[in-house]
Amino acid sequence: MRGDYRSAPATAQGYARYALADDTYPGMLVSESATVEAVLFFDVDAQDLAALDAFEGREYRRDPINVVINYGKSVIACTYIFMAEQRLSGLPWESQEFQMSRFIGAYCRDKLGG
Repeated sequence: MRGDYRSAPATAQGYARYALADDTYPGMLVSESATVEAVLFFDVDAQDLAALDAFEGREYRRDPINVVINYGKSVIACTYIFMAEQRLSGLPWESQEFQMSRFIGAYCRDKLGG
């Protein structure tokens, strides 16, 4: 996203993030007994939403879900649900395993002038 958006920690109950079998980024699915800790960005403009939709591609679907901001307020927010479940490893996604340098090199080259 190119905009500078206000954000807040949030929790999505009824969802889980899983590691992909062949990459370092996650896929999120409905999972009644799980919870995902996340960051909620407020008032994202249409241009950045379109860029996110294009970036996520066909394996993800943007859906409105209920999240709880850490100070207790419940709001509707959009998130990307992973549609290619066969690519998931079945293991929870761990943020410390995320390889930012690999991700940027593979998916953001055009943004960095590479």
